Order: sequence, then C-alpha cells, then structure tokens
Amino acid sequence: MLQNYIKIALRNLWKNKTFSGINIAGLALGITAFVLILEYVSFEKNVNRFHAKGDQIYRVLLQHKNGPTDDFVPSALAGALKQQFPEVEATCRLAYVQKGIVTVPDTMKSASLRSFREDNAISADGDFFHMFSFPVIAGSSSLHQPNTVALSATKARTYFGSQNPLGKVITLNSQFGKTPYTVVAVFADVPENSDIRFDIVYALSSLDNAAKSSNNDWARLDNWFGAFSQTLVLLNPQANAAALEQKSAGLLKQHRPDEQETMLLQPLPYLHLGESLSDQRPTAGKLSFVYTLGAIAFLILVIAWLNYINLSTAGSLKRAKEVGVRKVVGANRGQIIGQFLGESLLLNVLGLSLALVLISGLQQPFNDLVGRSLSLTTIGQSPMWLAGVGALLIGALLSGSYAAFVLSGFPVVSIVKNAFVRSGQGIRTRQLLVVFQFSISILLIIATVVLYRQLSFMQNQTLGMNLEQLLVIKGPEVGSDSAKNVGKAAFRHQIAQLPFVSDYCNSGSVPGGWYNFNSDGVTRLNASPGDDKKNYAFTYIDDRFLKTYGIALAAGQNFTPDMCDKGMQAHRVILNEKAAKKLGFSTAQDAVGQKIKFGEEYEVVGIVKDYHHQSLQQAIEPLIIFPSYPSTNYTIRLATQDMTRQLATLEQQYKQLFPGNPFEFFFVDEHYQKQYQSEQQQGRIFTAASAMAILIACLGLFGLAAYTAEQRTKEIGVRKVLGASATSIVVLLSRDFIKLVVIALVLASPLAWWGMNQWLQDFAYHITIDGWVFFWAGAVAIGIALLTVLYQSLKAAYSNPVKSLRAE
Repeated sequence: MLQNYIKIALRNLWKNKTFSGINIAGLALGITAFVLILEYVSFEKNVNRFHAKGDQIYRVLLQHKNGPTDDFVPSALAGALKQQFPEVEATCRLAYVQKGIVTVPDTMKSASLRSFREDNAISADGDFFHMFSFPVIAGSSSLHQPNTVALSATKARTYFGSQNPLGKVITLNSQFGKTPYTVVAVFADVPENSDIRFDIVYALSSLDNAAKSSNNDWARLDNWFGAFSQTLVLLNPQANAAALEQKSAGLLKQHRPDEQETMLLQPLPYLHLGESLSDQRPTAGKLSFVYTLGAIAFLILVIAWLNYINLSTAGSLKRAKEVGVRKVVGANRGQIIGQFLGESLLLNVLGLSLALVLISGLQQPFNDLVGRSLSLTTIGQSPMWLAGVGALLIGALLSGSYAAFVLSGFPVVSIVKNAFVRSGQGIRTRQLLVVFQFSISILLIIATVVLYRQLSFMQNQTLGMNLEQLLVIKGPEVGSDSAKNVGKAAFRHQIAQLPFVSDYCNSGSVPGGWYNFNSDGVTRLNASPGDDKKNYAFTYIDDRFLKTYGIALAAGQNFTPDMCDKGMQAHRVILNEKAAKKLGFSTAQDAVGQKIKFGEEYEVVGIVKDYHHQSLQQAIEPLIIFPSYPSTNYTIRLATQDMTRQLATLEQQYKQLFPGNPFEFFFVDEHYQKQYQSEQQQGRIFTAASAMAILIACLGLFGLAAYTAEQRTKEIGVRKVLGASATSIVVLLSRDFIKLVVIALVLASPLAWWGMNQWLQDFAYHITIDGWVFFWAGAVAIGIALLTVLYQSLKAAYSNPVKSLRAE
C-alpha cells in the first residue's frame, strides 16, 4: 500500500510539473526566509546567556523620580552594597574611561616603541573573571593589584607575537597621563553574543590612583556623586532581588540625601533585549524589533503554506474523479487522507531540501546584511530551535491536512461532478487566502517605504552645521605634556599654512559622537528649587570651531583666542538655545552677559543656534561650551582635489611633531552617518523580507491564474467564437485577482499605519505617514499581481478557440 502511495504521489508531481515546481519553490523560499531570520532571532535571544552564574548576576540601575533610569551609578555604591547586605556575594564595577594609545616595546628593535590606539578597553574590579565566564587561558584570573592588565588572545599576539606576554609591560597614554601596566593574564577572545565587549581589561584600582595623581576627582572610586562606571552584583542563590531593591532605599538616602531615586536590579540575561516589551530599563538591543522579525519570518512561511493549500484545493479539479473512483471501489476516508498527506509530506521534504541548498548559498550575504556571524548551529544554541522545528512540522501537517480532509470528506457524487471546485465555498476559501497573502505583502511594503523615508529624513535633515569635506585627526596621547603642548601649537600653525586647508579648529568632541561629559549642578545665580537637578551636556571648543563647522550664533559673540588660552579660568561659556531656555532665560539675547554657576561663576558670552550634535533619534540636549585649545580632535576642512596627497602631507607633519603617535583620521560626514547603521540594517532586512513575501505570493497567484484559465478554457473558446477580443478576455481573467489585491490593500493599510506610527515614536524627530505611501504600496502590489496573471491571461486569450472548444 505504501509503495502504491509513493508511486501515485511521484506520478502526480511529474504530471503537474509546473504546479509542483511552484509549490516546491514557494515552500523552499518560505523555509529559507524563516530559517535565516530564526538564526538572527536565536542569536539575539541568546546574548549574555553563556555565563555560568548568569542567573545570579544583576546590573545596578538608579531610577530617578520623574526622570531617566541610569545604568552608570556612583562608584562608591558597589562597596557599600557588599558591606551592608549579606545576600551580595560579590560586586564588580566596569568603567570605559581608560582609552588612549598603548605603547609596547618593538620586538625587533629594542630601543623602539610601537603604538596602538585602543578604544575597546574596560577597567574592572579584581573579581571580574571570577564573576563572569570569560575564560582565562594563561596567567592569573585576579586583577586586584593596581597597574595590572589582562589581554585577549588576539591582542596579546598583536603586541608580543609568539613571545610569552605574561610579565611584559604595556604603557597606556590617556587623560590620566602615562601609566605602565604589567600583563598578568590572557583570556579567550570575547564571544560575539556578549554585550560586555573588550580586548583589554585594566585593574580598576589603578584608575583610582591615576585619578588622584592627575586631580581627576570625578574618577575616584569612593565617590558618591557623579557616575562613570557600571556596577554588577552577584547575589547568593537564595537572595530575593526585589527585597534587596527595597532595602537599598536607606543606603541611598544616607549617602545621597538630596536625590530622589530608587535602586533597580536588572538580571544579566535581560541586559540585551529586556524582560518584556513593557520593560523600560536600558538595553543594548530592541526586543520589539526581534519580535517583529520573528513574526515576519513566520508570516512568510504561512504565505508559502497558504500557496500550497490554495493550489491543492484548486487542483482538486484534476483529482476529483480519482478520489471518486477510489471511494466507489472501496477506499475509505483514512486511506485517501493518507494518500494526500503523503504527497504533502513529499512536497515539504523536497521544499526543505531545496531550502537547505538556498540557505547554504545565502548564508554569507545574510550575515553581511545583519552584521552577525550566523549559521544553522546558531539556532541549536537557543531554545528557539524547538519553536522553529515545531512551527515547520505543525505547518506542514496543517497545510497538507486541509486539502486532504476537505476532499476526502466530500460525497462521492459531488466529487465526481467537481462540485467542490465550482462551489462558492471553494472559491471563497481560495479568495480569502489570496487576500491574506497580499495583505501581509502590502503591510511589509508599506513598512519598508516608511522605514526608508524616515532614514532619508534623518540623513538629509538640516543639521544646523556643514559637515562636508571635514576631516578629523585624533590628537596625540604619547609624549610629555610639555612636548604635546608645543607640538599642538606648531601643528595648528602648519595646518594654517597649507594651501588646501580652508578652515581648521580644535575641539573636545565632534558631531556624531558623545559630548565630553554630562552633569547636573548648573544654575542661574537666582536659582529656583530643583534647578541644580537638571542635566546638561558639556564640551570644549576653540575660537575657530563655530566657523569651521558652520554653526551660527543666535546672540552674543564667539570665544576669543585669549579666552581659549585661559580655558575654564576665563570663566566664560557659550550656551545653545536649548540650554538658555532650560536655565530660564526668555530669549537668547537676554542670556548674553548673564552669569551661571557650575561650582564657580561663568559669564555667558554667546548663544549658538541649536544644532544636531547627535543623530535625529535623540532630542537636542541643552549644551554648555567651555573655551579651550583641546588636542583631542583636529578638524580640517579640505579641498576636494587630490585627497591622497593632502592626507600624506598631513601625516608627515603629524608624525614629525608627535612621534610615537599613530596618525588616525576620519571624515565627519561618514562618522555622523554611522549613527544610522541600525536603521539602514533594518531597512535592508525589511526590503528582503518584503521581496520574499511578494515573490512567494506571486508564485501562488501565478498558479491560481493558470488553474483559472484552464478551468475556463471552454468559456474562453465560446467567447472568442462570438467575437470577444483578446483585451476583453485578459480583463476578464485578471480583474478578479486585482479585486483581491485591492481588498488586501484596504485591510493592510490601517494595520500598517498603526504599527509604523508606533515605531516612529522612538525618534525625537520623525516624518508623518502620508496617504501617498499607501497608494504607492497598493500600486506596486497591483502592478506585480497584474504582471503575474498577465502571462496566463494572454496565453488563454490568444489560444486557438477550436482547441478550447475541444477541451474537457
């Protein structure tokens, strides 16, 4: 019996090669999209979950009343938690402030040094490697001693080649001066599925010493105010995190009596995506995007299954007599169901086999698209594989069962007369499935259009400055302060003499990156209660910054060279319009000449028009600017010709004045656009998903059009004999399908409008969704559908009416 079922299944597949191919291709494309996206979702859900003690580790957050939730907390909090609460087994602080240039002895030249700018570095407490599962492969796992450091395996090879790195000394040149560190450990490279990423780990205790020696009191480890580090705690297995949150209120009140805040504990596994969609705590990724992708993957797979159902029920015209004869000669319903389910299983196996081939070929392009190193094994590392396998099995079973149970349950006489195929119920079912398929496709098209419009809006919005042809050279770190100061002045002078330089300046930060720091404690002299709790951004610029970047003054004047020479001791500041308003000045002109207090008093000499220092995802922050000649960043506006020669000239001058420092540069416009990488990635993913969904839907539509044309062969022949034109026949066969696409557009548009409006709320500055978006998406869907059915319609319209009348 089984052998007979297999023979019949293979014969039917071969007999209906076109429709079998459409079914297999649709299933393969659906499974391919589903599996690839499932890889990405599995990776995202698995981030931070490899730590052996992960269920006991929590990040400490401070929730301010009517304010933000901060993941950077006072450094003194860690020690106090460990001392006062026995349920806290260990604490670990992570700081990201020790970035700079690392110099190591040249292994080939004993008297020379090699330099590397290292930004992917952290400072951590001594128990860091005991708390987290980052394997130490050589040396000690303790970083309690000051001026000790651990290197990744890759970084150790970069610095010391094949030599044993343990005991070797590297020197960090940073804002804290020149600090030697002894290598005490080498750890395995950090896996990709970790939010805590680093190549170098410095002992945090050495940061405390450096802060004291360089008068950077903000970096002291016993500081209860200000925040430059994250704190993570390891609780004992019996501890109750919620109870500890409640008990911490007294500790915070004791040491920070003026702050209205509560402590929250965020489980380590939820640092990446959050616990749920309603979780408002800070995360590195977006759970809503991951869920949306998962839903899209499932819907694409559903479209493929609906194609199979649609084509199977439509194809019942050719199978009806077979089913009727089987029933007449004694076949029971179970045997007929088994036959159809067997054919469904065979189609799904063939589709899965083709999908595995497609996945293999598309894996690398997909990895490039999402910026991850994914493979089929990624799914196995997450519980998501159970959901994925379950969805594939259940969907395959249900899609095959529909036709099997419906056809096998119809009375013999009705089947033989093809009543099911011609019944209103059968037609309506297929129409509903087409509407559902195209509703999904149109929803994805609308989402893609809105996403790209928002991205274009952000990339082309007026920023309040001119970033074209601006080159930033990172300032020196290696060398004595006196040598760097002499070189800084000389480099500015040499830049000014170059014929291809039209403008230049120095600044502590550049647009597209962070400000120098953020702080509260800024007030007017006649401050109101609570003014000192308001937060402001701070940066340092020289007297040429505003001109170089094309930032306009709203009132007052720019800094003078004398003010920049004196720095903060000049007691002068410039505000942006938002800061002036937040400080309570009614107009920009009213703020000029007034004084504000930030520890000391500073006179406001100018107000700059608000400009977008950071991306349009974020609202413009109130900004306070100090005069200075910082050597952190040199910005140069270059001529457009012969860029290679210009860069070579700048590199030569830089290395002469700052020996031992790497020549590193970037263009500001490119640097600024990197802030939109996430949106660009999402746009590419939605475009690919939309294309896949509409391709699968059109495969099904193509098959249905072919079946419809075949079913109406005699009708078409009669119409042609009676004088119907080819155009009228094409319209006759096409209009029913176009109506279904129009209905799908009407159904999908409100859902798409609501969903994309919710997504746009994540942006401080965003577009409005215009009606033409829905018209355009509908036109695309209708055009594609029309092209899909046009071939079959033309084929039927131009067929020989004599052959048509002989049909059936």
